[in-house]
Amino acid sequence: MLQYTLFSGSFRRSKLLLSYTAQVLCRCYSADIRNIGILAHIDAGKTTTTERMLFYAGKTRALGEVHRGNTVTDYLTQERERGITICSSAVTFAWNGKRINLLDTPGHIDFTMEVEQSLHAVDGVIVVLDGTAGVEAQTVTVWTQADKHNLPRLVFVNKMDRPDANFDKCVDDLKSKLDAMPVCTQYPAKNDQGQLGIYDVITLEKLSWQQKDFGRLYSKSKLKPCDALRGLQEKRNELIDQLSGLDDELADVVISTESFDQVSNELIGQALRRATCQKKVVPVLLGSAYKNIGIQRLMDAVNDYLPTPEERNQIYDCFGNELAGKVFKIVHDKQRGALTLVRLIRGEIKRGMRLTSSSGQAEVVSKIYEPLADEYREVSSVQAGDVAICAGLRSTVTGDLLTSSHSSLRNAQKRLLKSRGDTSQKINEDDDAEELDVGQEMFSIEPQIPDAVYFCSIEPPSISSQTAMENALKQLQREDPSLRVSYDAVTGQTVLGGMGELHMDIIKSRMLSEYKIDVDLGPLQIAYKETIESPAKYTLSLEKEIAGAKQNMSITLELINDHTELFSLYKSPENLQNLNAMRPRILQVVRKGAISALERGPRVGGQVVDTQIRLHNVLIGRGTADSFIMSTAAQCVQKLLSTSGTRLLEPIMAMQIVAPNERISGIMADLSRRRALIKDVLPKGDKNKLIFVNAPLAELSGYSSALRTISSGTASMTMQPCGFSKMNSIDESLAIRRAQGLE
Repeated sequence: MLQYTLFSGSFRRSKLLLSYTAQVLCRCYSADIRNIGILAHIDAGKTTTTERMLFYAGKTRALGEVHRGNTVTDYLTQERERGITICSSAVTFAWNGKRINLLDTPGHIDFTMEVEQSLHAVDGVIVVLDGTAGVEAQTVTVWTQADKHNLPRLVFVNKMDRPDANFDKCVDDLKSKLDAMPVCTQYPAKNDQGQLGIYDVITLEKLSWQQKDFGRLYSKSKLKPCDALRGLQEKRNELIDQLSGLDDELADVVISTESFDQVSNELIGQALRRATCQKKVVPVLLGSAYKNIGIQRLMDAVNDYLPTPEERNQIYDCFGNELAGKVFKIVHDKQRGALTLVRLIRGEIKRGMRLTSSSGQAEVVSKIYEPLADEYREVSSVQAGDVAICAGLRSTVTGDLLTSSHSSLRNAQKRLLKSRGDTSQKINEDDDAEELDVGQEMFSIEPQIPDAVYFCSIEPPSISSQTAMENALKQLQREDPSLRVSYDAVTGQTVLGGMGELHMDIIKSRMLSEYKIDVDLGPLQIAYKETIESPAKYTLSLEKEIAGAKQNMSITLELINDHTELFSLYKSPENLQNLNAMRPRILQVVRKGAISALERGPRVGGQVVDTQIRLHNVLIGRGTADSFIMSTAAQCVQKLLSTSGTRLLEPIMAMQIVAPNERISGIMADLSRRRALIKDVLPKGDKNKLIFVNAPLAELSGYSSALRTISSGTASMTMQPCGFSKMNSIDESLAIRRAQGLE
């Protein structure tokens, strides 16, 4: 009996182990994974949509609501207080046999860097539209970002339960504003009471959701012969006709059957998937996340139409089965320390594994977690195509490529160069350094960090908190690359650079809530830039004795108005011999010193742009140190800037203001006082107007509050940077006085 019990227990444990192993293999199989991001304009319903997905997938037991501050993905205190998404967060859930890794991203322009980081990790995106507003300002921004990353996408038209929602206008906006080719797989079906249902174009069914069980269940009903069915059949035929012009397999079936009616639903779905993955079309679905309508069909569409991991990132095939992973985000946890979010592209990552970053740093993975916002479930390993959270990586930064070893990266680069037929690169040990540079360009995922819009000083509450404040800023900067932290040697202050007023306010709030440091922020300063008024040329000769060694150098530089490149050689006949005789290392030192002087202009300390440095001639004495060469080149550029003079360039913001018709005159009058340029005024519905405005950032401090006052709280606005513009002399002198603290 005892022997049977032991055998039976052992058998059951083996069976459980086999079952668990099968689950892991199923979970990690690349074809069963979807890595997606969810993008939208602010308040379009991204977070609410994500909450419904988690609820219907069984990941949560209750529906989280943004206005109640109990959502899974908005876990920061600041997010729950303000009802907006600030940091992108990753969640994982299963749906119909597929594993979906979803990244919920912010919609506010101040946190667009979070979107940029997330797009490095996904294979497709869902773009959420507000059914009452259509394509908005930030929708265009995130769509452009998805274009840059070459990502297939779905469109989900949200809030279609509202009386003022307009599905046809949203589809027209996709065509006119985003130059997309939308394919409507669903249409709204509202009954006499205004309750929203959905017509499925492919299956010719009506879908209805039950609200008593929070939309868990929905019913399908075949339409009886009527005008609605005939109209839906026409739309199905239009869909097949549109797809057959893009997909050869579907076109062959249509030609052979000589009828649209003989085309099966499966063939339509397969053709739609191919066209979506090739970015020829954008499937459009609809629903209402808040009213629990249409979310399950959206998740079905993710499984059916968006690509698997193995269908993308073919450039990484050169790694074979060796490890390759993208670092796309870093967060700090109070108990676990720095946590690195990694998208595994090739190979497998295991607990305790030794990794090497593309920057050359060696790291050890202490633990691996499965993502669910700020909750973590430890796992032993993660396979290719999946997303993992790694603890223990101390020096890895956003944009790093993680590999198993330095030789693995080098060999992958060689294989990639060979596969591309690049004969200009010799594949031998002597050229390893050159190959490394080329390979880093090929595999680089380092995001483009936008220029700061605002600057302000930051001070700790006491001298004893200085070190703690510096460490906290390092952690925040590692999480958010768009946060600039620098030290001003002139004033002796730590200076923060950020993307807007909200961005800076969030940093101050997080310093207090997470690090218990009540920092003081100085007044916000506009990030002006400078440019030269006219070309100038100057020769600087310096001779000094430093530590008993004689240092001497003479350099001739010229500044010209040109934005194509920062530094060039002016090889005139009289300069040609001198410049050709320069060693490449010395030339790099001169270049580095000269360009460094452009970081701080003479008027308000702004970056000097649209300016090229031309090197005419340089004479360097024997034994002159590199530091002296850099300093002399920098001093020569500074002298040129001060003698030639610079003009200020101020940042311009593109705004969109939606206001009732009766409030437009007051808003326009206020904008004229702010040096704003009215680009266009368009009707938005029957009662509102949409104003397109370009205005200087210096005139927009606290404008959102002013707009609420003028419109009695009925107007709304969005704005984003749209470049820099020269200032007239009066505005320029006023800006200089403000920067110097005299105004």
